[in-house]
Amino acid sequence: MTVSITLATTRRILAQLRHDPRTVVMLVLVPTLLMLLLRFVFNSAEMFSRIAPALLGVFPFVIMFLIASITTLRERTAGTLERLMTMPLGKFDLLAGYALAFGLVAVLQVAVATAVSLWWLGLTVSGSVWSLLLITVLDALLGMALGLFVSAFATSEFQAVQFMPLFVLPQALLCGLFQPRDEMGWVLHWISDVMPLSYAVEALTQVTRSAEWTMPLTRNILIVLGCAVLALALGAATLRRRTP
Repeated sequence: MTVSITLATTRRILAQLRHDPRTVVMLVLVPTLLMLLLRFVFNSAEMFSRIAPALLGVFPFVIMFLIASITTLRERTAGTLERLMTMPLGKFDLLAGYALAFGLVAVLQVAVATAVSLWWLGLTVSGSVWSLLLITVLDALLGMALGLFVSAFATSEFQAVQFMPLFVLPQALLCGLFQPRDEMGWVLHWISDVMPLSYAVEALTQVTRSAEWTMPLTRNILIVLGCAVLALALGAATLRRRTP
């Protein structure tokens, strides 16, 4: 892995995004608009503060998964990826470049959604705002890494979208957003234990309700980070130059 090649890949991805304003708007503003809609649906600051922290992690996770999987698939089907791989560009260079580019976008995306939720929509956080931002950005990076990984198994953009019910929706349903994980049946609880979004939601909920930094919070953050790195490694192992 070469730093200069990785940074060149990052600049190329960011340049592509700059020429696609609709995608940039979707990446940056959609989570904020969804939080705004949620606030008016509940019409209660107390109820909004109860559920908003978890959704601050879920919305960027879903959007980054979708954008990353489709963008990578476009590179492969258009032959761009095959041409790039004829150059001294390793798989880790490519995926690390994607991770840095989308990571920068994720920081902007999460910062806007969190700032609007805290200072306009009435979200209250007992812990550090920086901790909330860190966990939410990691969540967005996790969605991006999973999107890069599953794009290797899709042959069209339609198939990439079809992976959402398989990789994203079960995690959203079992992460504790609708029902506390401790109150689920043992089978569902066991399944939720192996899903990284569960640990992200637990960490976000803890930061919202307590100012204390605890060992379970550290463990949850490390699990989310480890799963993102694992997904990138699997993406590098399964990356194909082109779609047959």
